[in-house]
Amino acid sequence: MATLHVSAECSRPAGAATALISARRTGSRITIHNQPSFITIRNQLWISFRRPGMTFFDYELPEHLIAQHPAAERDAARLLVVRRDTGTLEHRIFRELPELLASGDRIVLNDTRVLPARLVGHREPTGGKWEGLFLQVTPAGLWEMLAQTRGYPAVGTTFVTDTGLRLTLRGRTEDRHWLMQPHAEGDPPELLTRYGHVPLPPYIRKGRDEAEDKDRYQTVYANKAGSVAAPTAGLHFTPAVFERLAARGIAISYVTLHVGLGTFAPVKEEDPTQHVMHREWCEVTPAVAEAIRHTKARGGRIVAIGTTTTRTLETAARTYDDRQLHPFCGETGLFIHPPFEFRVVDALVTNFHLPRTTLLLLVGAFAGSELLREAYRQAIAHEYRFFSYGDAMLIL
Repeated sequence: MATLHVSAECSRPAGAATALISARRTGSRITIHNQPSFITIRNQLWISFRRPGMTFFDYELPEHLIAQHPAAERDAARLLVVRRDTGTLEHRIFRELPELLASGDRIVLNDTRVLPARLVGHREPTGGKWEGLFLQVTPAGLWEMLAQTRGYPAVGTTFVTDTGLRLTLRGRTEDRHWLMQPHAEGDPPELLTRYGHVPLPPYIRKGRDEAEDKDRYQTVYANKAGSVAAPTAGLHFTPAVFERLAARGIAISYVTLHVGLGTFAPVKEEDPTQHVMHREWCEVTPAVAEAIRHTKARGGRIVAIGTTTTRTLETAARTYDDRQLHPFCGETGLFIHPPFEFRVVDALVTNFHLPRTTLLLLVGAFAGSELLREAYRQAIAHEYRFFSYGDAMLIL
């Protein structure tokens, strides 16, 4: 039976989602709307925009470059190699990653497992459409959710999903999240596995999942259930890639960060450093911390797979004042933006991110804004595929 991963040493985060962004089409243009605590359902996409007074990194993306499906083979995705020491770019394939690293390096991956957290159905009394996204379970056993339907349903209203799960609205949080009581036996991962849909972002087929997404929107090494979005840089790994990494003497370690919707929240402040960073639960075990310290002491590089892994490692390197990596278990609110001192991560594998998000700020802090700007310009010119199901970058 699936269980929601909670370490015995620390607790899950208290909150989850913040503002999302959505867009509606107006002819050939895209109009942007900020919608706090709102799930986009209809003819909408997550896209970003330019706003006067905001001067940090931004870019315009042709809509056809937003990947709607994963590559036919996970490791067949393209890989843009960005070399910080020379300022040069190379166009490669992801399966070539082992040959781009050196013996003695260590890759670190986020082993979180995505919950099938999206529920679709109708309001029982009226038949009106309803959609919800599971965020977490409360101490009282209620499901905290983002939800959308017409009107303002009263407490006590019951909803039925397209898969047959009945839920009753029992209240709302201060953040306007719904508190729902499921009418079925089982813990959240078990029930969501039975009744839920893959929580695709709305820019992928308007959030409508297909049969392949159950497998492809999950890493092959996913282990600990708790995320409502995939750590997308890890989607490209295959058993064959892992075998070649091992053959080249490249070690592998795992950390955990449960990805929340706040990851995708747009930075709306004119001064991006004033953005209120979301909090997420993460863990670096003592064994992993020791292995990483040993690798660095021998001169090996730490290659973080994804922004979530990066945030986890750099959080753990700030537990004490000695600037060393230590075990960590708990919430992180670390906001990585230029300028930033990376204490652990020496190289980064990451997908191409939405404009004006904290993810892009993190990557800019690591790569340097001008080099990253040129990398994105080249990726668009060469028609790389963007966002969750898109291609990847290796920043050395």
